[in-house]
Amino acid sequence: MAKNDDMRLIAEALARLAPEHAKAPSFAKAEAFVWNGSVAGLLPVAKVNRVDITLLQGIDQSKATLVENTTRFAKGLPANNALLWGARGMGKSSLVKAVHAAIAQSYKGLKVVEIHREDISTLPQLMAQLRAAPKFRFIVFCDDLSFDADDTSYKSLKAALDGGLEGRPENVIFYATSNRRHLLPREMIENERSTAISPSEAVQEKVSLSDRFGLWLGFHHCGQEDYFSMVEGYAKHFKLKIPLDDLHAQANEWSVTRGARSGRVAWQFVQDLAGKLGHRLG
Repeated sequence: MAKNDDMRLIAEALARLAPEHAKAPSFAKAEAFVWNGSVAGLLPVAKVNRVDITLLQGIDQSKATLVENTTRFAKGLPANNALLWGARGMGKSSLVKAVHAAIAQSYKGLKVVEIHREDISTLPQLMAQLRAAPKFRFIVFCDDLSFDADDTSYKSLKAALDGGLEGRPENVIFYATSNRRHLLPREMIENERSTAISPSEAVQEKVSLSDRFGLWLGFHHCGQEDYFSMVEGYAKHFKLKIPLDDLHAQANEWSVTRGARSGRVAWQFVQDLAGKLGHRLG
């Protein structure tokens, strides 16, 4: 009897130490959620940090493609997972959030769920929870997704995107942003090619991860014309009172000090300009 009591006490202690699983949220009460892998729970987002889709300039083709793909998904039609890859600061993550906001105005059941890179290994649990809510449709979004040489969690992502025997949930689509086209560092691919018994098979195993994304949308550094269009769009939207020539001159000087032109640099300049003008953004 004493032995049974000891086993019961040990079991109770382990249960207290185990992470408490969060209850499934009410999806109707929020438009966006963040996945917490440590408790396998979804946390509602009170206010999404995003910009209006009309302010995203210089990426018209990618914008149109992602809008079309997301609209089809919202309607319950076939659509592809999407990988937005390329230059930093060119609006990859902003586009995902802006497209969701624009389409969710017409399709209220469309939700966005952010999963952090560190929680990719728990993606199957997230998929299972979303599959259990068929009345809603979910964009699962991972920002700045990439994998290092010793990281094997990419296998979890491959399995989740393929869906195993059940297939990917019909009400779930996966969007990711990355600076890397194949999500893996070049040296990691080259190392596999030089050390594996069958180099081509080893490389294909890793590179094939990006093949799970039916859409590859490339983002590249913008020229001066697109950069000025971004700045002008922000200035008009926020009603900043400044002559166009002065706006261009100051925006150009700002980009020179940053050593780059991008959507992020344009937004940072506009924030600085608004502060100098005593104008609040919001």
